[in-house]
Amino acid sequence: MKLAKYFDHTILKPDSEKEAVIKVCSEAKENDFYSVCINPYYVSLVSDELKGTDVKVTSVIGFPLGASISEVKAFEAAKAIEDGADEIDMVINIAALKNKSYEYVENDIKAVKAACEGKALLKVIIETCLLTDEEKIKACELSKKAKADYVKTSTGFSTGGATVHDVKLMRETVGPEMGVKASGAVRDIEKAKQVIEAGATRIGASASVAIVNGEVSNSDY
Repeated sequence: MKLAKYFDHTILKPDSEKEAVIKVCSEAKENDFYSVCINPYYVSLVSDELKGTDVKVTSVIGFPLGASISEVKAFEAAKAIEDGADEIDMVINIAALKNKSYEYVENDIKAVKAACEGKALLKVIIETCLLTDEEKIKACELSKKAKADYVKTSTGFSTGGATVHDVKLMRETVGPEMGVKASGAVRDIEKAKQVIEAGATRIGASASVAIVNGEVSNSDY
């Protein structure tokens, strides 16, 4: 698979204006990225912009804190899918995981999975920078049990992004069947290659164009 197809080209900053989102869609089409990842507000716009192409629409849910109740996350996912989302990137309830409320975490993921069933692929953001290795493993196990399609490292809005260590740990935990998405802190082609080698099957980045062109970006995400 060519490098560009690993990328969910991302624009998630709260002050992102319409023109910037349209520009990201144009870049995704020009570079043949896998998808464009946006907040739910822009799903309809991006769906229209990408119509007739093979670039997918990804929407984040419960973003960036993951602290919304499960019913709200499920509704948000269903509405994003109705508006044109092909893939859903949901944030787990990090506090519940920290509290060892594992049944709650699993059911939270299952609620969104039910909204996605047969309509959209589900990625689960575990926010690795806030977790111990033991908690990362547990989050991945619960995501797999809940039948998510992917686990994802980060929102890009917390204290850190993807590391090679975390991607490797996540891949070892979920096995070969699930996808692993590395997001945040992938800013150059070397880091992209490292996370792919560690087991990532998708990369989330706002610097996707610079990365595939062999440049270094100082982007936060």
